[in-house]
Amino acid sequence: MGFRKEKDAMGEVLVPEKAYYGAQTQRAIENFPVSNIKMPVAFIRALALIKSCAAMVNCNLGLLSSQIADAIIVAADEITAGLHDKEFPVDVFQTGSGTSTNMNVNEVIAGRANEIITGRRGGKSPVHPNDHVNMGQSSNDVIPSALNIAAVTEVSDRLIPSVSLLLKRLDQKASEFSKIMKIGRTHLQDALPITLGQEFAGYEDQVKKGLVRIERAVDGLMELTVGGTAVGTGVGAKPEFAPMVIDLIAKRTGFKFKKTSCHFSAQSFQDAVVSMSAALKGFAISMMKIANDIRWLASGPRCGLGEIRLPALQPGSSIMPGKVNPVIPEVVIQVGAQVMGNDLAISLGGKNGNFELNTMLPLIIHNLLQSVEILTSSTKLLAEKCVLGIVANREKCEEMVEKSIALSTLLVPVIGYDKASEVARIALEQDKTVMEVVKEKGLLTREEYENIFGDILKTR
Repeated sequence: MGFRKEKDAMGEVLVPEKAYYGAQTQRAIENFPVSNIKMPVAFIRALALIKSCAAMVNCNLGLLSSQIADAIIVAADEITAGLHDKEFPVDVFQTGSGTSTNMNVNEVIAGRANEIITGRRGGKSPVHPNDHVNMGQSSNDVIPSALNIAAVTEVSDRLIPSVSLLLKRLDQKASEFSKIMKIGRTHLQDALPITLGQEFAGYEDQVKKGLVRIERAVDGLMELTVGGTAVGTGVGAKPEFAPMVIDLIAKRTGFKFKKTSCHFSAQSFQDAVVSMSAALKGFAISMMKIANDIRWLASGPRCGLGEIRLPALQPGSSIMPGKVNPVIPEVVIQVGAQVMGNDLAISLGGKNGNFELNTMLPLIIHNLLQSVEILTSSTKLLAEKCVLGIVANREKCEEMVEKSIALSTLLVPVIGYDKASEVARIALEQDKTVMEVVKEKGLLTREEYENIFGDILKTR
């Protein structure tokens, strides 16, 4: 592989000949060999969108020639279309403002724009990465703005549809299982009967409320700090620049982005992102609870609860023939743990806004967008590869209801707590059902018996 020479303020650097990026990107590659984790593609594309809109506005303001602006726009739009994803090799663990990634994008756009105009890849002429691509901007305003754009887009276009699909599947099961009586459980002990449909309706409601919290958090990300430049004062940007750029971003994305009410808070705080992460964590915890319930309800198949059956997706053991595991619920639980860890990192990052700038932005970006990505995928998997194929084991559900000592609770209004407790004790000691003990002791009239146990008797 050949190399070419590129220059920055610190001197010459050798850059791969075929790369569009320049000296500052190469320095970042050499300076930050930390994790081999790259900045999320969704974020890079959002940042390129800002560059495209900025070039158009700067041209309209008479600050860029149409030739340079057009070349920048073409190059930036190619990035948003996914044509140059391999050109962004800078590690997530870099300078806390994300300056290296901003310059990576600036250099790639300039390098491609120069190729469009002159046929030569890279360089700083006629298109300069700082003077032209970064005009009216700073890493300190475009990095947090790109994060908001990427998060709103990914949550709205990907996560919310996955959650909506899960809601649909849970609603279907709540209806399908509405007549299947089963035993409820509290403290992992037998409790009063409910229907399997009611149990799934509870899951549906939990997911629905989690979705509402996510949607509220999306609203908080609509403010962009484009135009604040280095410290929020807007030095280097025309007054018209920010509103014009944000209006273009809103039109191109279809989301109602608006100019921040205060650049100083938007660039030093990341409260809206922390709130989104908290909403994602809350949703992940709900998903963990649901997934854990589902795998317990499906435990067995013969020596567990076995009240439902899950789709068999793959062999579950390298040594035990015929074993099938609840793999999708286990994926969901692991994803939930990762999202909880991401939220802690984001919370620590959010508090690291020293004076006029947050300096843990790349970490925040990586963790937030990873949470969105893995929640999107795992939620869809739970909906389509698990919930959709769940089958109720009606016989096992009804058998457990009949055997439960908790049925003695239904006797309390008629015979009192003490007598009902005695029934429960006898049933447990003599391995009988509550209904059998009630009959043997003649504690209820026939009418009382049928009124109390009627719903259960209908299922037999």
